[in-house]
Amino acid sequence: MASNNAIFADIVATQPPKDVVEPHGSNAFALNDGAAYQPEKHLSVYDKKILEARRPSIADQHEFPPPTDEERSTLRKVADSIPTVSYWLCAVEFAERASYYGVQTVFSNFIEFPLPEGGDGAGAPPPGTQQTAGALGRGEQFTNAFVLLFFFLSFSVPIYGAYVADVQLGRYKTIMIGVIVCGVAHVIMIGGAAPSVLQAGEGMAPFLISFFLLAFGVGMFQPNIAPTILDQYVHQQAYTRVLKSGEKVIMDPEATVQRVMLIFYGLVNVGAFFALATTYCEKDVGYWLAYLTPGILYFLLPTLLIILNKHVIKKAPDASVLTNVVKITGMAIKQNKFKFWRGAYWDVAKPSVLASKGIITFNGNPISWTDQMVDDTARTYAACTIFLYFPIWFSNDGGIGNILTNQGAAMTTNGAPNDLLSNFNPLTIIVVIPILSYGVYPMLRKYKIKFGRISRITFGFILATISGIIGAIIQWRVYETSPCGYYASSCSIGTGVSPVSIWWQIPNVALGAISECFCNVTAYEIAYARSPKGMKAVVMSLFLFNTALGTALGEVMTPVTVDPYLIWVWAGLAIALAVQTIIFYWTYRKMDNDDFMTYQDDTEVLEEQMRGSLVDRTVDSMESGGKMESSEEGKIGSAELAIGPVQPRT
Repeated sequence: MASNNAIFADIVATQPPKDVVEPHGSNAFALNDGAAYQPEKHLSVYDKKILEARRPSIADQHEFPPPTDEERSTLRKVADSIPTVSYWLCAVEFAERASYYGVQTVFSNFIEFPLPEGGDGAGAPPPGTQQTAGALGRGEQFTNAFVLLFFFLSFSVPIYGAYVADVQLGRYKTIMIGVIVCGVAHVIMIGGAAPSVLQAGEGMAPFLISFFLLAFGVGMFQPNIAPTILDQYVHQQAYTRVLKSGEKVIMDPEATVQRVMLIFYGLVNVGAFFALATTYCEKDVGYWLAYLTPGILYFLLPTLLIILNKHVIKKAPDASVLTNVVKITGMAIKQNKFKFWRGAYWDVAKPSVLASKGIITFNGNPISWTDQMVDDTARTYAACTIFLYFPIWFSNDGGIGNILTNQGAAMTTNGAPNDLLSNFNPLTIIVVIPILSYGVYPMLRKYKIKFGRISRITFGFILATISGIIGAIIQWRVYETSPCGYYASSCSIGTGVSPVSIWWQIPNVALGAISECFCNVTAYEIAYARSPKGMKAVVMSLFLFNTALGTALGEVMTPVTVDPYLIWVWAGLAIALAVQTIIFYWTYRKMDNDDFMTYQDDTEVLEEQMRGSLVDRTVDSMESGGKMESSEEGKIGSAELAIGPVQPRT
């Protein structure tokens, strides 16, 4: 009798293949006549409430049908439609970047060079001369240090701004605070650049006050704007749609996020191109106009943000997410006994694995995270390690500090501002972005050519390497042809400049700009897609912080960013990036094929809710009874093993 029962249990436990139970039109063995019919599961009101609270952004599957496995491999992937409010938020970014780059571009000349002789006292040189605009006259090394300091603060303060947003105030409120602070900075900067202030030698104090305020305001604004824009795209799962042409396609979240970030980055550089106006303002009129022009545009931002307030989807701050990531990290370290090289390093921190060991608390409190949170944490750390490769790339994109501007000052300009060519960086990006978004990437998807995240970043690194090599070659030619030889930066013999035209900087600038379209844009995508929903700004800030590390590298190299060493400042960084590119691709090449985002289905969400409730009840019994009985412990373990680890799916 026992034997018969065992056989019957085996028969009951056996399930038909998935392709049989869940028919797809292409499967010849799929049964659709009722033999393998399974009744649709009806959720209770309680379960529906849980799903509504836990998964508010997942679209209804009837209106947005998910693709089958066959459809994923055969249908063309296209970008989904972008919400209108996302475009308006991109316009906010445009105005902020226009003001930021508009003033930042002229910082170098403003700090380094004195008021030109024979000028009008506002900083502009006399017409028809080869003199450079200037105001404070603090010299090259002082200027390099402060330009790099501004970049460092602008990309490190965002860590604080992101923490405030994700944990305390929310991203939209933090954006508003940043806008107000930057507005005050612009007012002080404009006043400090008045001709009477500069001629009296009093320009340094107001400049420094506005300098630090602007960096702080940028830090509050910058890490929050991109996640807020992407939050407006709520259907972040793939689904199928039939186009007007009759073609059935997959509306792909990765393609959509990529397009949104390309548009975002394109408008960033439309704003950056605004710096072209300020370079001519400093050259022809003076610094008061160079600072006033972007300030006028910036002062429109508060009104625009107030108008958008009712239309923007705002994510509430959630301190528990960051707290749980810290706890998960601590538990993983503890369970792995500080052996960071172990395989499946993060799995040991999953509640399902811990429960099998009888562990249901952490530091005396119930485990508050889920298996999905552990997976998200692992993906987040992987993204952050990718960002560590960006500082050397950043240093190759136009060189460190004001080395590109300094090189231009030693070349023949024929009346053009020496910092003019840096404006070809955003111009190149403005041209390339639409080509990539509406030409290259759709064509690659149409012909099923995989050009994944790691491949795109690698390609960008290669372009930046070539850019650095070109910079070194140009610097060599400047040294060879300058009247002062290898001391060309401060030459006063003859014309004081090399006959090499400043327009030879275009290949260097253009290649660096194109590399940004592959590196920066892809990094924005990774920062958003691979971070938990309550840490989008924090992870974005960590990416921005690696730009700050690039400027810190420049600070370290400040003593050698002088004649006659400038050739090796360009060449050394290019060589370092070439070596790093090989290491980077070999290390992360498999990430090209992993999931762009991870999701939980309804069953997984309810199972985690069940596990959490079960642990809570057990802990309550421990607190009331003083000790958990062994039989209760066994029940917990059995329940956890029955539920099993929750796996992400797309």
